[in-house]
Amino acid sequence: MTVSVRGVQLARLLGRWHALPARRRSPDYAALASSVRGLLADGRLALGVRLPAERELAEALEISRTTVSAAYRELRDSGHLTSRRGAGSWTTLPSGHRVASSGLWMPDDELDLIDLSCAALPAPEPLMAAAREAVEELPHYLGGAGYHPSGITELREAVADRYTERGLPTSPEQIMITNGVLHALDLILRLQVPVGASVLVESPTYPNALAALAGRRARISTHGLDEGGWDAELLLGALRQTRPSLAYLIPEFHNPTGHVMSAALREQLVATAQRTGTDLVIDESFVDLPLDGQPMPPAVASFDRHGRVLTIGGMSKPFWGGLRVGWIRASAPIVQRLAAVRVGVDTAGPVLDQLVAVRLLSRAAEVIPQRRAQLAAQRDALVAAVREHLPSWRVTVPSGGVTLWAELDGPVSSALARAVEPLGVRLAPGPRFGVDGTLERFIRLPFTQPVPELVDGVRRIAAARYDLDRTGRPRWSEPALIA
Repeated sequence: MTVSVRGVQLARLLGRWHALPARRRSPDYAALASSVRGLLADGRLALGVRLPAERELAEALEISRTTVSAAYRELRDSGHLTSRRGAGSWTTLPSGHRVASSGLWMPDDELDLIDLSCAALPAPEPLMAAAREAVEELPHYLGGAGYHPSGITELREAVADRYTERGLPTSPEQIMITNGVLHALDLILRLQVPVGASVLVESPTYPNALAALAGRRARISTHGLDEGGWDAELLLGALRQTRPSLAYLIPEFHNPTGHVMSAALREQLVATAQRTGTDLVIDESFVDLPLDGQPMPPAVASFDRHGRVLTIGGMSKPFWGGLRVGWIRASAPIVQRLAAVRVGVDTAGPVLDQLVAVRLLSRAAEVIPQRRAQLAAQRDALVAAVREHLPSWRVTVPSGGVTLWAELDGPVSSALARAVEPLGVRLAPGPRFGVDGTLERFIRLPFTQPVPELVDGVRRIAAARYDLDRTGRPRWSEPALIA
């Protein structure tokens, strides 16, 4: 089912479209068409959305219907709108403008490379002690077959206790241990999403989640985030209109924008999902990383009374990505069904890795505060460097997580990523975080590198940006997988 946007909703998204700099040089219809194209390019207005009728939008904007008709005509001419008599008009992109959201990344040993495509921290110091203790504990498991499809009991108990401490009572039977967060999502998709089913995601969102959905050949619809985060009316409206089989959302320090979903919207989201028959997959990869001492909203699952919410999380962001341990929190029957699905995929996870995770979780009170302090200092240094060397870029300082979502001074994200690579910097351009090749005005900058590398990286980016307007087309190169 096609998502529709009402006139008042589109008017709110357009904002002060008539006050844009180009407005004085352009007629009203051209300024309106340009503003709609801007919403599409920024991912705030998804593709395939049915726009309001001309009369309805004219009333919402308090302009003449003739102006709206001319704007729609210009959008059709530029390939950003498709209309059919009796069916309405819906958003599109000109042919050839679609960009894939996945690529291939290989470890690079170049010492001078500043990798700003990967939002992950190096291992914490207590990891070695945790590993030694895990090896000492391993003999207790050597007498068995070593296959634990739902995870070893000790780790399931430790993860369940962490949810309970957050005010979400959880039993070990509600926990399944996986080989990372993406593996958790993949297992859920195998169980809950038939091939070709409708799935709702945010735009922008985590690129590897989009790759997993593409692997299931899901029909993806999007909800565009703006500088304030989620638009409650549009998000809940998208659920009601499309009634997707599943929605994948990142409510805590959203990747890549850093937004945090309000408690009120979390409650409304769960209630709406129940009415539409939608399962909610809530990615809590960054929930342990508030950086300004703020209290966190209740977990989305705390509003769930019908088993609609499946929460995924893991060790990658707060601890270390090389420890491939993630988990799913769901109802006990769903966990049992997920374990049955897993037997046909990878049977079980490594016991030793899970024992290391148990020991690291027992040190969370030591590791997590250090991580937060480190990330807060690196975030502030990155923001200061961007404001100094790239003052025309707009950044909203995130209150947690590991990434900065920067709005550029033009739709040059992919070109900039290619231009800066010869200077020894790897970037994640905006289109990697979208479905349709939009988001060219944005780029993700993680603050997981040491401060000197972050500052040096921004200087190199600034140099590439300066040269971009003064040189020919940059050479094409293979894209990188974004972590």
